[in-house]
Amino acid sequence: MNKEEFMRKAIALSIENVAKGGGPFGAVIVKDGEIIATGVNRVTSTCDPTAHAEISAIRAAAKALGTFNLSGCEIYTSCEPCPMCFGAIYWARLDKMYYANTKTDAKDIGFDDSFIYDELELKPADRKLQSEPLLREEALKAFEEWTKNMDKIEY
Repeated sequence: MNKEEFMRKAIALSIENVAKGGGPFGAVIVKDGEIIATGVNRVTSTCDPTAHAEISAIRAAAKALGTFNLSGCEIYTSCEPCPMCFGAIYWARLDKMYYANTKTDAKDIGFDDSFIYDELELKPADRKLQSEPLLREEALKAFEEWTKNMDKIEY
């Protein structure tokens, strides 16, 4: 298969998911020219706000390959990722991302993530989500233990 065929698969998954009552998003993860995982948006069907197509595909690929490091893989997603999925794609170390619909296309049908991008630019005190630091000194213990742990698996 070529990259257009992989993208067509992601798009087909998104269309099929709408027919099943889910969100209009699909994703495919490919390694060495083979599809190793797929995902669709399952936010409402699983009552999981993180069950976006890209996250679902990343989870399935990591499980299939037995690793959290998806270097050597590419993701084909039916829409430019939201901030959460974009971050997950980086954390998974995927080599390349292809997307079809843009974030503007998604915004036009009610999937508007621009407020998150706007919030990230603000100081924590100026964000809509109220937050305050609490017990930092106690929490630093975990970071100290991590730093000292010679058997840790870095990621």
